Amino acid sequence: MKQLTRVVIEPMRVEHLPRVLEIERVSFPTPWPQDAYLQEIRGNRLASYIVAKVEEEVVGYAGMWVILDEAHITTIAVDPRYRRQSIGERLLLALIEEAIRRGARWMTLEVRKSNTAAQALYRKYGFRDIGVRRGYYSDNREDAIVMWAGVLQEPHFQNHLNALRAKLEGSDPMDDG
Repeated sequence: MKQLTRVVIEPMRVEHLPRVLEIERVSFPTPWPQDAYLQEIRGNRLASYIVAKVEEEVVGYAGMWVILDEAHITTIAVDPRYRRQSIGERLLLALIEEAIRRGARWMTLEVRKSNTAAQALYRKYGFRDIGVRRGYYSDNREDAIVMWAGVLQEPHFQNHLNALRAKLEGSDPMDDG
């Protein structure tokens, strides 16, 4: 595991795709192809994709769609060498903030039933289990837990988000740009 000094979050661009695809391949059993990411960042006006960089190296990425007043997280992944250093949390926080800027009232996502670490992070940020999609993942027919957070503009949610942001920013010397 590498030790970090600074993390910068910025919009995903085409030149980031080689590293994004490397991380994608080591993170997911059925990785998205490059064409899917090109479509998301070039042709989908509803999409928002970001990367986390350390010293100009892409170390993680995340994406979502905002459709009307709902944000749907499509992906979050961090290079295994950089995991457990709050990068995934910084990416999630950036997605939530962007969803709020775009007028989303709530957020949703699917997560593998076996991915308890991701579920714990989502719950920390106010997501709760609302259902199960049986056999959702095509690689092994694993169930997906459907999680939901909202209403994003409520004072209770905003206060919780502000407290988590402050704790994250104060926990180490990293800066999320």
